[in-house]
Amino acid sequence: MSNHDPEKSENVKISSEVTRRDFIKLTAGTAVCISLGTISVGCGSNNSDAQVAGYPIDSNVFTTLDETIKPALIDPITINKFNLRKISEYDPKGYGVWSDGGSLASEKRIDIMSGTYVYPAGNNYLILLRFFAITDIHITDKESPSQSIHLQQLVGLETSSYSPTMMYTTQVLDAAVQTVNALHKQNPIDFGISLGDACNSTQYNELRWYIDVLDGKVISPSSGAHAGADSIDYQKPFKAAGLDGAIPWYQAIGNHDHFWLGSIPPDAGDMRRTCTSHEVLALPNILYSPHNIYKTDPPHYYMGVIDGATSYGDIIKAGEVGTPGFTSPPTVVPDRNRRSLTKPEWVNEFFKTSTGPVGHGFNLVPSGQADGFACYSFVPKSTIPIKVIVLDNTQREDDGSISIHGHGFLDRARWNWLKSELADGDAAGQLMIIAAHVPLCVTITGSCMEWFDNSANPSSIQNAVTLPGLLAELHSHPNLLMWIAGHRHVNAVKAFATDDAGKPERGFWQVETSSMHDFPQQLRTFEIKLNSDYSISIVATNVDPAVKEGTPAATARKYAVAAMQIVNSPDIYQADAPLIDPATQARVGTDTSIHPMPTGSYNAELFVQLSSAMKEKMQLLFPTL
Repeated sequence: MSNHDPEKSENVKISSEVTRRDFIKLTAGTAVCISLGTISVGCGSNNSDAQVAGYPIDSNVFTTLDETIKPALIDPITINKFNLRKISEYDPKGYGVWSDGGSLASEKRIDIMSGTYVYPAGNNYLILLRFFAITDIHITDKESPSQSIHLQQLVGLETSSYSPTMMYTTQVLDAAVQTVNALHKQNPIDFGISLGDACNSTQYNELRWYIDVLDGKVISPSSGAHAGADSIDYQKPFKAAGLDGAIPWYQAIGNHDHFWLGSIPPDAGDMRRTCTSHEVLALPNILYSPHNIYKTDPPHYYMGVIDGATSYGDIIKAGEVGTPGFTSPPTVVPDRNRRSLTKPEWVNEFFKTSTGPVGHGFNLVPSGQADGFACYSFVPKSTIPIKVIVLDNTQREDDGSISIHGHGFLDRARWNWLKSELADGDAAGQLMIIAAHVPLCVTITGSCMEWFDNSANPSSIQNAVTLPGLLAELHSHPNLLMWIAGHRHVNAVKAFATDDAGKPERGFWQVETSSMHDFPQQLRTFEIKLNSDYSISIVATNVDPAVKEGTPAATARKYAVAAMQIVNSPDIYQADAPLIDPATQARVGTDTSIHPMPTGSYNAELFVQLSSAMKEKMQLLFPTL
């Protein structure tokens, strides 16, 4: 990992820091081979005691402070967004090509500091905490009869239903984990946190693949008939490297983890049964009516599956119900491992791993809460007064809403718990980080990602707090440093400055991290620094997995670049981020605190001013800097 301070005059107190252009030169190692029954893959073995290989990453491991990925410009566009599935045309038409885009500097941000703040000259700083965040992995069972693949062809822009990267979700996660391990060897990482949407659609096999990649087990990323498992790269079993055992990792829950495709309560419309059915799911185009997910009007479409026996992952069994070839439901080989997990079952699965800590945070859920309560807090280092509050702010299955369930939401139990955690952190003299799936105040009303308003259904469960009420509560806690989130698949950073100029310590930052599903397929590292003037700065840095040419993860990067070139979602770049009125969630201008990201990546050092009480405590704990 590089020294995140560009000023050469700074005297760093961590001896293992290196200069910006230093690469971490690590040997990824020889692929590990182990026995896996009679599947003949890996290591060149064709006998009944076949061996399974892992996929090494590139030996050059670095962050975007050193190098970025620059997609090639495509002119003219020859594959339209409705033909994203035509992967065989990517190469001949120049899609998926990228080059080294150079380094991306870390921008110093003092938005929430007092107007007179001056960065300390010759800063001697101490790194209090170093961690990584990863989110929206969307591990996908591409052969499940209960995905929504065909929806992408119907609407074009939307890639969460289908992207060619969904063939390689386990291999991309494995490459990301190995990249973290490499960074950890240079500068130790205190912990990692995953911010939700580990699964694409609640399925047991998706969650097991996710956990097993982190545990370093053999992954068989196919289901049902296991077509292509002995010959197709994205279908072959492989040995995951596993996260370094010295790095504890924690988990938050996302909407895709307990809603069908992140959208529909699984018990509604018998969606749980469709996961283990032999019939391919038929749906109307719910993306044309996102505020009525129970729409039954025709036409309906069979959603299709990916044919694992094809090198490009051809989509089959997809088409309009009743048309030639679709007069009866297409079928697949059913698989019990596709069963849809309830929220308590999803939480409990994190106790069945070989990596630490036990339960990956869910062992810390306070007693007396309902099954499936997925909020907890932890202190990463006993000697450092920083607490991480892991908050479930996804909707409830029983809220009665008929719109896509991607909104931010806190029921009464979670809201009361959050207020208590914040108050306890202030009282204990702890700096605080909130880790949640859904970000705040960045999407307009009607987007299905904004703060949930259920007032149209007064007899149903209501959000326990309005967005203005939540922001007011957060601003009342001077020890809150930042809110970190995923969900939108972007890398945006937003400043929540206080409206009281005399109390800058009541401001906080929001840092979003992009998905492993869509370009730019990045994770983030965070360093919490105590500066020589006893301010805090948060160094947030994007990291591309160090994929090795010729591996499945490298193919996934190529496909992610191609999908971005074809669909070209403006959200990736945040060039015109809306300024949201918290009361109405309507756009009232451009949010100048969210800076445009021409490459989809953003590195920053985010300064936070401490309260006088917290500054005094840090001076006592660390009298010399």
